[in-house]
Amino acid sequence: MITMQQNFKITDEDGIHARPATALVNTASKFIGAESFAEANGKKVTLKSILGVLSLGLAQGDIISIIVEGEGAAEALQALTDVMVNEGLGEVHD
Repeated sequence: MITMQQNFKITDEDGIHARPATALVNTASKFIGAESFAEANGKKVTLKSILGVLSLGLAQGDIISIIVEGEGAAEALQALTDVMVNEGLGEVHD
């Protein structure tokens, strides 16, 4: 199985709250063959659950890893990266 990962540093001063979490969940849900996860602060949740994403309690400066597994992983990861960067939520972090 293909697994891809990208790390981001949260730049939004409000962190990840309901509106951006919804954008991430909606994007992840478009990719039926891929499972998408967010990992931060020692906790891993599915990106297809808004409550899961919000439960991470992400604040400005936190590091989040987005992990995508399965069919279409590259496309899904790119779409999720676009949401993070274009919505001003975070920047790519190595």
